[in-house]
Amino acid sequence: MISATPDNLVISDTSCLVLLTNIDELDLLRRCYDRILITPEVATEYGIPLPEWIEIRSPSDRNMQQVLLETLDLGEATALSLAWELRHYTVIIDDLKARKAGIRMGLRVTGTIGVIVRAKQKGILTQATPILAKVQQTNFRVSDNVIAEAIREAGE
Repeated sequence: MISATPDNLVISDTSCLVLLTNIDELDLLRRCYDRILITPEVATEYGIPLPEWIEIRSPSDRNMQQVLLETLDLGEATALSLAWELRHYTVIIDDLKARKAGIRMGLRVTGTIGVIVRAKQKGILTQATPILAKVQQTNFRVSDNVIAEAIREAGE
């Protein structure tokens, strides 16, 4: 079992849930992290029943959310708002503009590709390359350079 540290607490945006569902790897989240939170808006965007190990929580600071909504979509804005409130959580977000906003806010940010690399580094996956190949077969936009870097970080 992974020890409960801030590194094991995450808030996910919709894209991670959708992508991992599409490649039949959603369980990687449960296996990589102790606690996975999403906002009600992310749950609505996801649009299908969630596993019981994903918790739904609303951010209480609607002002932060409104500021973020000026440049980001609703799911991204609420995920970042919740991460802002729960500073010890990492936010999983794939959209570049939203990732940059999270970094500017001083948040710990990763993406779905980072989750896959983490799974390999933690020994949950024996190889990340086949999972990354499944990602490349979807409509998820990711550059060849990012995939190459992920393979390198996974030690493959």
